[in-house]
Amino acid sequence: MSEKDKTKPRVFIIESLDFEDEKNKHFEGEIISKILNFSGIECKYNYIRTKAEFEHFIQVFQNSNYRYLHISCHGNTKCLATTLEQIPFPELGVILQPVLDKKRLFISACSATNDKLADEIFPTTECYSLIGPSTKPNMNDAAIFWASFYHLMFNHNSKAMKKESLQPIIEMLSMVHNIPIKYYTASRANRNGKGWAVVPLNIK
Repeated sequence: MSEKDKTKPRVFIIESLDFEDEKNKHFEGEIISKILNFSGIECKYNYIRTKAEFEHFIQVFQNSNYRYLHISCHGNTKCLATTLEQIPFPELGVILQPVLDKKRLFISACSATNDKLADEIFPTTECYSLIGPSTKPNMNDAAIFWASFYHLMFNHNSKAMKKESLQPIIEMLSMVHNIPIKYYTASRANRNGKGWAVVPLNIK
């Protein structure tokens, strides 16, 4: 049995917020997990506040052999942020490097899905894709986007996410919710020589 066959088509969510969002109960990842459970889509939800907790649950993700890692947190063009600490992309790449082979990574964090993060993910892993918003979406829009995304993807094929369905569903939801999305995919032969390519999305 190949390594791909051993992975489970399920969603593993790690979420971290700042104190203000905690106070306002803006738990996007938790909302997504509840909707997935309601839809019969198996997932695990984990809330963290520190980098050490993040590293711990990345190990739990690896042991679970779930295929889809969803990280919901604050971020910018250079790092992701837990409640109490920042994780610069080079450090994030080291943390994620052992766990992303034959997996897909979804990032729900402001402006964090960019070329710099792709540079840290694809050259050292066999990650299939990196997908997330390219700007800062409203939290309510993001929660609805991701819940709709997983619902539609699993309804289409509960065993695997394929590019031929990923691309049109992302395009549709991006237009409906007005959330610009970046979709990076592994590519060993693309012109930039970095191991990744941007999938062009037809979003009007």
